Parts: sequence; structure tokens; C-alpha cells
Amino acid sequence: MTEKDTATDNLITDAMANPSPAKSLGDPGITPLSPSHTQEDSDQVPPGPSYVVVVAIDFGTTSSGYAYAFTKEPECIHTMRRWEGGDPGVSNQKTPTTILLTPDRKFHSFGYAARDFYHDLDPSESKQWLYLEKFKMKLHTTANLSINTDLHAANGKRVKALDIFAYALAFFKEQALKELSDQTGGEFLNSDVRWVITVPAIWKMPAKQFMREAAYKSGLVSRDVPEQLIIALEPEAASIYCRKLRLHQMVDLGTPPTQNGFSPTENLGSGMTQAKENVRRNRQSRTFLVENVVGELWAELEEGDRYVVVDCGGGTVDLTVHQIRLPEGHLKELHKASGGPYGSIGIDYEFEKLLCKIFGQDFIDQFKIKRPAAWVDLMIAFESRKRAAAPDRTNPLNINLPFSFIDYYKKFRGHSVEHALRKSNVDFVKWSSQGMLRMSPDAMNSLFKPTIDHIIQHLTELFEKPEVCDIKFLFLVGGFAESSLLQHAVQNMLQGRSRIIIPHDVGLTILKGAVLFGLDPSVIKVRRSPLTYGVGVLNRFVEGKHPPDKLLVKDGTRWCTDVFDVFIAADKSVALGELVKRSYTPAKPSQQVIVIHVYCSEKESVSFISEASVRKCGTLRLDVSGTESTAPRREIQTLMQFGDTEIRAMAVDVSTGRTVKASIDFLSH
Repeated sequence: MTEKDTATDNLITDAMANPSPAKSLGDPGITPLSPSHTQEDSDQVPPGPSYVVVVAIDFGTTSSGYAYAFTKEPECIHTMRRWEGGDPGVSNQKTPTTILLTPDRKFHSFGYAARDFYHDLDPSESKQWLYLEKFKMKLHTTANLSINTDLHAANGKRVKALDIFAYALAFFKEQALKELSDQTGGEFLNSDVRWVITVPAIWKMPAKQFMREAAYKSGLVSRDVPEQLIIALEPEAASIYCRKLRLHQMVDLGTPPTQNGFSPTENLGSGMTQAKENVRRNRQSRTFLVENVVGELWAELEEGDRYVVVDCGGGTVDLTVHQIRLPEGHLKELHKASGGPYGSIGIDYEFEKLLCKIFGQDFIDQFKIKRPAAWVDLMIAFESRKRAAAPDRTNPLNINLPFSFIDYYKKFRGHSVEHALRKSNVDFVKWSSQGMLRMSPDAMNSLFKPTIDHIIQHLTELFEKPEVCDIKFLFLVGGFAESSLLQHAVQNMLQGRSRIIIPHDVGLTILKGAVLFGLDPSVIKVRRSPLTYGVGVLNRFVEGKHPPDKLLVKDGTRWCTDVFDVFIAADKSVALGELVKRSYTPAKPSQQVIVIHVYCSEKESVSFISEASVRKCGTLRLDVSGTESTAPRREIQTLMQFGDTEIRAMAVDVSTGRTVKASIDFLSH
């Protein structure tokens, strides 16, 4: 094996009567015992502790919120209390994912409160405070994410990402418990809550584990009771919720074009307006009734029918393909989750690029650091105009420039903002005498284009896959799904191949689905593994099959090194509760810990861990201390579970039947 693998030095497994050469060579080789897959019926899983309530936290890139349901009344989903603050033209059922720390790095506030307080600080003072927004994307974009990954606050200072995520989760814990205590009229205990945190389905294992670590750090749950927290995948949550939709709770864009004399765009616009009106009316009551029946839409689905969930959020777009399994209506994933960083913040970046083009990158960079609160203000102004963009809009969109932008620009350049606009060759952005940037609808639409193009390209590729044929419905969910430009583009791409369904409260779909998932996590029976996972082992050398450079001869036995022992292959279906079994033997009787490197690859078929597509992605740790036995040969049987939203490991010492502490770590490098 390769030299970087010396951590597995004194570890062998012996599959045959004669010992593996690894013992005497000090060579980190593992020979596999017979691999086996077992399917455990998920009904036999012993029931965990019973919880009084399920609270789901939708920790989004741009906005966050929580919702809950009592296990005794699972059909009533309550969304969180109304938040203080709010933006013109933006419904505030959730709060912005913004966080403020004091100059000495203590938690100060979250959401609108953080933003408003930061905004009201004197510029000289605000430079000392640490303000962060849109930081969730860092978990998706950081290649070698670890516990020590940093984030940058608005003033350029670095903070530990884990601290920020933990502060945010602690804030939600406190808010939710306070609301639950008020509602039940007594002290509500954290131990009565099952927590659910949503993450994008395209997130890799390190990012999911990072969320769990932040939850431990925040005191949401303790490391001793990991099952109190469930990590839910956002499009899966949306999928579960969409099953319950009644016809009056959604807009169906799949209606024939000239029905009732409406053109599709009119139909789309009026439908959404009607939907927003309904949502506004229901906003007074924060309790959402999930009727115990299956929604009418779902009733049209038959065994084996397929549908796609497109979850368009602030940071990422997640595409999931599900198939229905009757009679219980369980779900089966047909294709591994795909998507990418094509959320609505891409439009903000385009706007920023446009500003750089007009006013100069050097000015914008300086302005963000010197007047961070005013920059936040400008982006809020842009946000509400962004929501007014529509395919058939003809009148211009005006964006307020904060006074300090105009003022600072004059100091910085020595001429006015108006002069800069005239001089720049951006002809579709004008200066209006009221101190606003006036954008033509085409200019605004062009800011959406790169992001929407990415989404459409991805959808097009997905629909070309053989397993993604005959899609009955396409559910468009997530905050960005409200955009009529996006709806229009999806409609054009599909050309009537599937019906497009948009739930009314599209921004809360994931939150409500996550509560339903927490009440019954076994509803998704089959998932697809996003990657191929396995370990490096030694196998008997076979002439003609194994490459000569992998040959290792020890005590007259010929071994092939670096063999990739596959636990699960990419895009293969894995049932809930399905276990992959392997056995390992400590090299010395006195060995306390077995450390095994876990490798992964995007490719489905991999033969050797030395291949270019393979990288080390984690470690499997077996703590064998305290399980010493008199048996001549100790066999530690390891069971790994891949069918859930997270990968789990369990292990047993075969000779004594005692449980061995096992864990898979994807964060330490």
C-alpha cells in the first residue's frame, strides 16, 4: 500500500487459515473476510426513546426557521412565531441567516435583530463587530472541510465556522424551547425534543458531519444520544411534504396553454398571486393541518410512478428523483442526488459584478470593508427588487443607493456616481434623479440568466438519463422557486413532458416536510449512494488479473496490494437498514484501537485505491480496549449502514459478543 497509509500499520484481517503478511511486514494491508450484505427489516429496529415533540430547523443559506409538531398530534405542524423586523416586499415567516458577534467574539444576535443592530451602529464602531451572512455555502464549497475551517466576517476578520454554526443552532434551540414552554405552560425539557436539521442532498459526508458536530457543540443534543438528532435531506423533506398536498395548496403549471383564454404566463402569474394571497391569509394561523389522507395529486400516482423534486434555495439547487411504492406510499430514490451551487445568491453575485463594472472593483472592495453596514443595506434594497423581476415586465426597476455609497464614491474617485454611470458602457442601467439606479427589465433578467441557465442545463442532463423517463410531476420548491423567471424557464425546458407543481408556501415546504420526516424517518425506504466507498486490502495475487507492480511476496505467498474492497458502489440503491459486514483482527493482542482508512470515488467500478479517481475520505475507528479475551484470534465484526442520510458503523467482538465502540470520521484529515 502507499506510504501515506502508515496509520493502519499494525492491523490485519485474516481471511484464510494462514496469517496475512501484514503482521510481520509492518505493511498496512488488510485482507478481507468474506464480504456480505445483509438486509435488515427496518421494522425490527428497537424503538428509541419516545419524544414529546419533533422540532425541525431549516438552516438555509439566505433564511432560516423552525417548525414543530407534537408526536400526539402529528397532523398539526406549527411554524415558528413571527419574527421581529422584516423587509418590505419579503414575507418573513423565516428570518435571515445573519449573525452578529460583539467585538470580543461573544454571540450578540441572529436574524433581523442582528441585521438591524449592526445597521444602526456608527461606522467607526461597526468595524469592530463581527457580522456574517450567507455563510452556509462555505460547507459546500470547502474542499477539505474540517473542524477548524474559518469564515470571514463582513469586516474581514476570521472566525471559526464551527463556532458560528453552533451559535446559530443554540439560538434556535433557545427560541424553540421558549415557544414550547409558553405553549405548554411549563418548563419544556430538551430531552423531550427530537431535533431535525435539514441539509442539501448534494452535500458530501464531511459537511453533514460538520452540522452534527455543531449541534453537539451548541448543546442541541449530546454526543451520548446521537439519535436525538436526525439530519434530513432538503429535497427528501420536500418530497414527503408534497405527498400531503391538497389541490388548494398548490399551483399546477401543467395546465394546457390556452385554457380559459389565459396564456401560460398569465396563468402562472395569477396562480402565484392567488397563492400568495392564501398564504397571507393563513399566516395569521401558524398551525398547518396535514390531513391524514394522501393529497389528491398523490392519489393520481400509481405504483412505480416517478417524479422529480427540484429544490431551489438560496445557495444550492438539489435535484432528486423519487419513485412511489404502494400500498404504504413509501419512497424510493431512483438516481443519486445531483445539483450544484446554483441558488439565488448567484443573482446577488451577478449584481455585485455589475456594480464592479460600473464603479470599479477597487471601489466596491473598499466600500464593503469601510462601510459594511451600508453594503448590507444596498443588498437588501436589491433583494426586494430582485423579487419583482418577471418575464413579461416592461417598466424599469429602481434600486435605492444608500447615501453613504454616493458620498464615499465621491470621496474615493473625486467624481459623482452619476458621472460613473454615464462614463461606463453599461447602457441598460441609468441614474434616476431620486438617487436610484434604474435597471431595465432586460438588465435585471440578465442577472438571473447564468444561474437559471445552470439549473436548466442540469435538468436537461437529468431528463436524458434512462432512469429518468416518464416523469409524472416536477415539484418546484424552495425560496427561489417563487421566481417567475425560473418557473418560466423550467416550463420552456419541459415542453409539457411533466406537470410542474409549486406548493403555495414554497419557502416553508422543506421545513414542514422535515417535521414529517422526524415523525417517521423510515418513510424513505431506498436511497442511492452518491459515491463508491471502501477500504484498501490485500488479496491473493492472480496472474493475468492483477498488475505485476502490485505483487508482494511474503513467506512464499503472493499478495496483491492496494485492492479496493468496495462497501457500496456509487449510484447503487441501498435499502434503509441494509448493512455491509466486514471482519477485522487486531495485529497484536494488546492493540487498543484499530484505525482503517476509508476511500471513496465518484466512479462506480474501482479496482485499486491507487487509481486517480480515488481519494481518502475518512477513517473507521474501532476502539477494542476493554474487550480483551482469551480467544487465540480476536475477530471484530463491523457493520456499516449506508441507507440512511448519514453513514453509521457498529462493531461487535465475535468471541465475547461485546459491543465495540465504532465510529466513522469524515472531518479529520
